[in-house]
Amino acid sequence: MAIHHYGYMIGLLLCQHFSAISLRSRVYLLRYLFCIYSGMINQEYLYILPFSCPIMVLNMIMLVVVLIVLLIGSYTDIRTREVPDWVNYGLIFSALGIRLIYSAAESDWSYIIEGAFGFIVFLALAYAMFYAGQWGGGDAKMVMGLGAMLGLRFNVLDFSISFLANTFLVGAIYGLIWTLSLALIRWPVFKRELVKVMYSQKMIRIRKVVIISSIVIFILAFLLDDLTQKILVFTFSIFFLATYYLWVFIRAVENSCMYKLVEPERLTEGDWIAKDIIVGGKKICGPKDLGIEMKQIKMLIKLKKQKKINRILIKEGIPFVPSFLLAFIATYLWGNLFLGILG
Repeated sequence: MAIHHYGYMIGLLLCQHFSAISLRSRVYLLRYLFCIYSGMINQEYLYILPFSCPIMVLNMIMLVVVLIVLLIGSYTDIRTREVPDWVNYGLIFSALGIRLIYSAAESDWSYIIEGAFGFIVFLALAYAMFYAGQWGGGDAKMVMGLGAMLGLRFNVLDFSISFLANTFLVGAIYGLIWTLSLALIRWPVFKRELVKVMYSQKMIRIRKVVIISSIVIFILAFLLDDLTQKILVFTFSIFFLATYYLWVFIRAVENSCMYKLVEPERLTEGDWIAKDIIVGGKKICGPKDLGIEMKQIKMLIKLKKQKKINRILIKEGIPFVPSFLLAFIATYLWGNLFLGILG
C-alpha cells in the first residue's frame, strides 16, 4: 500500500473528533482496514467496492455473477466443448443492465461508459483470437461479456487489464498442462505421432536451422562483457531452442489427440472441420470456415440421409473457459501476476 494511504489512515485514527469526519472518509478508512486485516481482496482493486452500501451490493452482485457464469461456462466447456449462447448473451445483457442501473441511481454515467469501453476492447480481442484460430465462438462471446461486466479503466492496475494479462499467463500454463495430460492419456498414439513429426523432412530442416542459430547466439553471449547481457542472451538462446521443441510437442498432440470422427447430427455450431467436405464438386465446409455454421450442419445431415457422406472429421480445441475462471480468481486474490513477477 502506498505511503500516503498509511498517512491518511493514521491521521484519521488519531483524530480526536472521529464523528466530525465525513461519511466518505470513514468508509475510505474502513475499507482499507478491511483489506489489510481480512486479506479478502487485493488492495489495488478496492475501487470496485464503492462507498455507498447499495452500490457496494451492486458491485458484489457483479462479481458473483461473473463467478457463477465462469463456473457454468467451465463445466459446459469441459463436458461438451461449447458454451451455451444463453450463458454468454445473458452475461452481456446483465452487465450492461446492472451498469445502467448504477449510472441512473447515482447520476454518474461513467459506469456505463466503462462497461461499453470494456465490451468494445474485449470484443476486438475476442475477434482477433477467434480469427487466429485460438478461441472458439463460445470463448469469444464469453470474453465480450466479461469486458462489459468488469468494465475498463485505462490504468495499469485496472482489474480488467490485470485480468487480461493474467488470462494470457494462466492460459499458457493451463494449455500446456492440458496438452501434457492428453499426451499422457494417449501415450502410445502420441509417441508414434511425435516420432513421425520429429523425423519428417520439414522438421529436420527446421531443427538444423534452430540448433545452429541457438549455438551462434550462445557463443555470442560469451563475447559480451556485461554479466546481465550475457545472462539475457544465454537465456534467449535456451528459450529459442525450447520453443521449437514445444512447437513439435504441440503439433504431435494435435495430430494424435485432438481429431475425431463424429456423425453430422452431433456437430454443433462453431466446430472446427479438419478437412474440406466436397460433394458433387461443391465445397460444403472446411478448415478455412473458422467454425461450421448451422446451415452447413443442416446440409451435412441432409447429405448423410442421401448416403453421400458418413462421419465428419473435426478438431477438438482446448476448453479455454476454465482458464478464464482461474485468471479471474488469480486477479481477485493477487492482482496482476506479471507485475508481481517483475517485482
